[in-house]
Amino acid sequence: MTNNTTTTLVKDVMWKQVDIVNSKCTVQNALNDMQHKKTKMLLVDKSHVYDEYGVVLISDIASKVIAKDRALDRVNVYEIMNKPAISVHPNMNICYCAKLLTKFNLSRCPVLDNGKIVGMVSLTSIVFNSLRIV
Repeated sequence: MTNNTTTTLVKDVMWKQVDIVNSKCTVQNALNDMQHKKTKMLLVDKSHVYDEYGVVLISDIASKVIAKDRALDRVNVYEIMNKPAISVHPNMNICYCAKLLTKFNLSRCPVLDNGKIVGMVSLTSIVFNSLRIV
């Protein structure tokens, strides 16, 4: 959002607490992690330096594991994750971030700076921040 004097950037509304799992962990472990951290999305760490981050959503677990009657403890996260994760830069204007997230029907995404995760941004944080600057 932009008013007359200030532009709000992703880094202004992102949170720095990021939940990351290893791609080889089981879906059961990822689900336990989600439940413990009260989140519906986990970032999946890179396997090597030239790899990309992935994401696993609660909906991935529902559609790719539970709906197919697969055992939670026999499926690894790498089998069901979405990769590469759509990400944004911390200096992106939140207007463009909101457009990107809604275009791809995402509620949140990682914030990367020089290939490193520095936070997460969500439509909720963008919208609630917009209430303060209007």
